Amino acid sequence: MRITRIDHVAVCTAELDPALPPWLSVLGLTLGPREFVASQKTEALFVLTPEEAGACVELIAPRGGNAGLEKFLERNQGRAGLHHIAFAVDDLAGALAELDQRGVPLIDKTPRPGARGHQVGFLHPKAAGGVLIELVSDHLNATVGRH
Repeated sequence: MRITRIDHVAVCTAELDPALPPWLSVLGLTLGPREFVASQKTEALFVLTPEEAGACVELIAPRGGNAGLEKFLERNQGRAGLHHIAFAVDDLAGALAELDQRGVPLIDKTPRPGARGHQVGFLHPKAAGGVLIELVSDHLNATVGRH
């Protein structure tokens, strides 16, 4: 498995629109893509650096029964908070298979659809001391403009 970069950090919030202003007005980030990820029952909104370089921030909110995000918000008493860190990898299926063979606890043993048309796979928080880690197929070199 080869991690190529940090792809994004995700902040979970109950509603995207009220959570957006600080990212735009205070930090000067720009509005990026917004989409509903049906496979994850999640609405995602990306905020980007002016150069769209490096990592970005993904605001996520449960829509239609995402038990994991709903539980996160409940534990956080409805407040937004850092939900996961996503790393881009050069071979997602291979990385998940390697981690599974090594006995690393996984939520996903095979890639599944994620935001921005990417394939993703999550490690169980037990794998990283309680931090949820997402692996994302690295499309940086495959397409122009990854966001």
